[in-house]
Amino acid sequence: MSNRPLFTENQYLGRDRIWLSVRLILSLFCFAAYYISTERERSNQIFLIVGCGILVVSIIMMYVLHYRITVINKSIILQGLWTTRLVKIDLNSIEKIEAAPYSSYFINNPVYNLHQKGKIKFYASGNDAIWLTDYDGLVYIIGTQRAQEFLQAIEQAKKS
Repeated sequence: MSNRPLFTENQYLGRDRIWLSVRLILSLFCFAAYYISTERERSNQIFLIVGCGILVVSIIMMYVLHYRITVINKSIILQGLWTTRLVKIDLNSIEKIEAAPYSSYFINNPVYNLHQKGKIKFYASGNDAIWLTDYDGLVYIIGTQRAQEFLQAIEQAKKS
């Protein structure tokens, strides 16, 4: 057993294109409302402050790590934000592995360790996911940007 990971990926909270677009449109609306207001009174400057605040928060969120995926020693380790628990999935208990789309919806919220109807979901951004089914019927859905590399690493770890 080596201690070198076969696969590592970081999922960041603010890098989803849909939510980034929503935040930028909101800030553009605030800047347009500030510009359109003819009287530059103190009450109208709130639009400028809110628009700048949205941009600053958006930039900070692009560097906030939502979770890290690591495939090592016949297991998948998911480490989340500061107060979240470490999730370790033993590959010996996995029956079926497949790469599939995360969801059919256009907009998905970031989740970490969400238990819902016999599925456990991990998602930050992107369209692809790895679906793992264990022998008890529990399904793990792990969103990823590099689905094929992740799938190959899981299959390689399962063989060794």
